[in-house]
Amino acid sequence: MYDAAVVGGGPAGQSAAIFLGRSGLKTVLLDNEKGLTKRALLKNHYGTGELTGEELVKAGRKQVENSGTEIHHAQVTTIHQTDDGFSIETESGETFEAKQVILATGSNARLARTIGLKTKEGQEKYVKTVIDTDPAGHTSINGIWAAGVAAGVSVHTIVTSGDGAKTAINLISELKGERYTDHEAVPAKK
Repeated sequence: MYDAAVVGGGPAGQSAAIFLGRSGLKTVLLDNEKGLTKRALLKNHYGTGELTGEELVKAGRKQVENSGTEIHHAQVTTIHQTDDGFSIETESGETFEAKQVILATGSNARLARTIGLKTKEGQEKYVKTVIDTDPAGHTSINGIWAAGVAAGVSVHTIVTSGDGAKTAINLISELKGERYTDHEAVPAKK
């Protein structure tokens, strides 16, 4: 049983997974590796200069690995509520159990509709349907959260990665019963 599962390995999902893993929560990232970010050329991502979406996703993946989060290549097909949280089923027949779930599925709302989440019309040009969330990232099913494009934020990677972090911080804060922060000071020079 994982404390948290993140479905989707783009900027929102990876950012959420980094914060969850670093917080000490047992976390799994389930990624079908079909995200659109890999095809992007990014010239407006703060602090990076020009880079490809593939480079951004690869760098993010390394941070996810270093955070202690497990990563599995998987296509999630459905999610069911259980007594302890959620059972996440994949196309290959694997099942993952988690107490909390963050959906960061980009512009694909199929999973959200399959599991009965409330959705609404998207505002982005190519995003027709998004998951209805409150400002913290809660969805219509308690324990399932949504982040990034899936939750209706701008498709820009800097925005989606920030939204993934925000949603993870809110989830962690609720579980720990106090506002979670993840800051470290630069070590003093000797």
